[in-house]
Amino acid sequence: MFEIISGSPAETASIGEKIGRAISRGAVICLEGDLGAGKTLFVQHLAKGLGVQGDVTSPTFNIMNVYNGRLPIYHFDLYRLEQEYELEDIGFYDYTDQPEGIVVIEWADKFADCLPEDHILLTIEKESDDVRHITFELKGNIYGDIFQEVEKLCQF
Repeated sequence: MFEIISGSPAETASIGEKIGRAISRGAVICLEGDLGAGKTLFVQHLAKGLGVQGDVTSPTFNIMNVYNGRLPIYHFDLYRLEQEYELEDIGFYDYTDQPEGIVVIEWADKFADCLPEDHILLTIEKESDDVRHITFELKGNIYGDIFQEVEKLCQF
């Protein structure tokens, strides 16, 4: 586990973009944080780093958006889901069990027991309007190399 402090939205965006340029196929990134913490900002710039053109928005009402870049991004927002069975209804496990691209899950903590065993947990905590504490934690074993690369990239 490691933590970085982002002093501005621009720094948070930069972290997302750096990770997007380096991330490998198959990674699952689970995002936790309160409303307005910066989860969607992070995903927008992760997508930019992956070469996605166009707008990247939170799929709060769609539940999932797909973006095409160097690798496809399957972006879930679980905020509106209430029951575990709804994950099956939206095909969640089809994307998370063996990802063909990158899977990003906002509000992952709502269904923590349903997440893949192997993932990177990214928690964003808002300290003030600009300052964020971003904690990266490796869950499972298969993303160890990616996790180490992310840690190197995030050191300012």
